[in-house]
Parts: sequence; structure tokens; C-alpha cells
Amino acid sequence: MKPGTLEWIRCAEEDFAIANLAFKSRTRKPTASAIGFHCQQCVEKYLKACLEEAGAHIPKIHSLSALLSLVLPAHPLWAAFNPSLLMLTNYAIKFRYPGHTATRADARAALKACRSVRAEIRASLGLSRK
Repeated sequence: MKPGTLEWIRCAEEDFAIANLAFKSRTRKPTASAIGFHCQQCVEKYLKACLEEAGAHIPKIHSLSALLSLVLPAHPLWAAFNPSLLMLTNYAIKFRYPGHTATRADARAALKACRSVRAEIRASLGLSRK
């Protein structure tokens, strides 16, 4: 695996760990919006890891659907993730600004989507689904 790919994976795993720890936190309750943001970041970085590994250009964008469109030629079945990716993209844009607040149920849904997409991408990269 390319060193750049491993770096994207390392960064994605940091976001995944933060999202999970925040969701399970019993002392300080991070906002559901922050949990969703780290889920979105995890998936964004995993999609960029796929692009890096393929030697493709990595655009500086946060739209998960746009990133997905770039990896679909190699992974056409991932089109099924688009509804989840649209939801997660909101955490990079909509929920990062005043006026929009995510709920605990939103955070749970974001984690579920993140876990599912993460597992599939990890498997495609030859990593465990852990």
C-alpha cells in the first residue's frame, strides 16, 4: 500500500475513534453535530485513501457524493452508499454553522453509516473490517 494511502487511513481512523469515544462518553457530552462531523471526516478520508491508492487526483472537496463518483468506476456497487453519504455530508456543511443542531438519534445514524462505509472501504483496501 502507498505511504500516502496509509496516511489517509491513519487520519480517518483518528476521526473514527473520536466519533466513537464521543458517542460513548458519559462525562462530557459532545454535541451530536460534532460526532457527525467526525463520522463525515472519517468517510471523506477513506474515500480519498481509495483515490490515493489508485493514483488519482484528490480534489479538495467535502462532498462525499462527489468523491464517491470518482471511485465508482472501480467500485460500482458502492453507489448504494449515496443516501448515507448525502446525510453525512450535512455534518461537514449544514451542522457546522449556527441554526442547525443534530440530535442523539442523528449521531447514532451518522455512526451507523460511517461504520458501514468504513468497513467496505477497509475491505477493498485489504484491511480488516474491524
